Amino acid sequence: MPFVDRLEYWARVQPDATAVEVADDRLSFAELRDRAASLVAAAGENPALTALCLPNGTEFVVRFAAAVAGSGVCAVLDPGWPDAQRAAVEERLREFRPGPPPADTGTADAGTSTTELADGPADDVFLLGFTSGTTSLPKAFTRSRRSWQRSFDHGTAFFGLTRADRTLAPGPLSSSLTLFALAESLHTGAAFFALPSFDVGAAVACVTARRITRIVSAPAALRLISERAVAAGADGTTLTGIVSAGAKLDAATLALVRRWAPNATVFEYYGAAELSFVSASALLPGDEPDPSATAVGRALPGVGIRIRDDEGRELPEGEPGTISVRSPLVSDGYAWGDDGEAFRRDGDWCTVGDQGFLDADAVLHHLGRRADMVVTSGHNVYPHEVEAALQDVPGVRTIIVTGIPDRHRGSKLVAAVIGGDETDAAGLRTAAASLLAAPKRPRAWFSLAEAPVTAAGKISRRMLSDWIAEGDDRVRPLR
Repeated sequence: MPFVDRLEYWARVQPDATAVEVADDRLSFAELRDRAASLVAAAGENPALTALCLPNGTEFVVRFAAAVAGSGVCAVLDPGWPDAQRAAVEERLREFRPGPPPADTGTADAGTSTTELADGPADDVFLLGFTSGTTSLPKAFTRSRRSWQRSFDHGTAFFGLTRADRTLAPGPLSSSLTLFALAESLHTGAAFFALPSFDVGAAVACVTARRITRIVSAPAALRLISERAVAAGADGTTLTGIVSAGAKLDAATLALVRRWAPNATVFEYYGAAELSFVSASALLPGDEPDPSATAVGRALPGVGIRIRDDEGRELPEGEPGTISVRSPLVSDGYAWGDDGEAFRRDGDWCTVGDQGFLDADAVLHHLGRRADMVVTSGHNVYPHEVEAALQDVPGVRTIIVTGIPDRHRGSKLVAAVIGGDETDAAGLRTAAASLLAAPKRPRAWFSLAEAPVTAAGKISRRMLSDWIAEGDDRVRPLR
């Protein structure tokens, strides 16, 4: 089953080994098992749906383990949501599963218990996750225990996670990337480390002080962490694995990571919260990176990939369309909010609307979400294509492309450079004129004081568009 049975097992085999550590707060496997078991015992024989809305900390881990034990179901909410949004989600949760309201998520006294933890039925839903959102009610996708078990098997085999590893995931535990990294570590018997909140300096210090062997993170956070580490001369030689997901790992970030962590194999995978793992690649120390700025590896074992057009017809290699996946790892769909625009199922094939193509070597190339597509003067432009073409312009650190409303074109393609100046803009305009077709050339350029990054460590093009529209001080036009 997902990991509760395995937590019970590791609590017997290595009771004093570190299970989870957040800053100075540490729990051994036995301590985690006992605290979770005491909550399960207190809940009785009919466990309620638990709405878990806590910041990073060991209390989150204890309550999550207890919530998914037996036949329990846990809905993991983002503590950064506005109060009204959280209240709306909790109200829907009451409708989703008959029974008492979501369990109180405040701190309680958790003593010890010898009650044995166990996983529930494999095909039952045990987890509700949520799409990101700031104003509207997020969609709630569901996960069965079996889907996570299969994902553990695939991930452990490909990424080489072992009991000896010490994983740092610097993002919020409420994000699917970090939550899965926690669960797979508990399943494997490996130590898991998190931060109270995302902090670049704390992440670098944690790697050194705790002799971290593995980092799981989105590329934007990896960029910030590796930049700080390289600038500070921090030791990254203990790192043997870097796992990047959530967006394409750009060449500049890869170069920084390899300077800081020369002994690490750099793994990159494409997937989605609703799909789990889809494709992956591994770059061993000393290997030359793939020159493509869009390649995200080959399909993992047991996963099928097709590229389809809007009518559902399969497209030939090299032709972009919608990425469709056939896999035993996918979610069961949405508990609510399914508008047909995100996760969709056509027989055995599923999609979240991402766009891409397969090359002659069966490598998947990811072009971005359909929702990110900018329609300008009747042309469909994927921002990632533009970013990929311009990312190697000398002197440019990070470039982000998005669309803003324009009365003449419908949307206007714009680009922003972190820490950029007029010289950077001039160089990028020249490069765009030679590398990109006219509809794909940005019409305006901006300098950013900081990256528009979500709480989960992902670059947000929507946030950039909002900053530009609102005249945010973090954005400055470049001439």
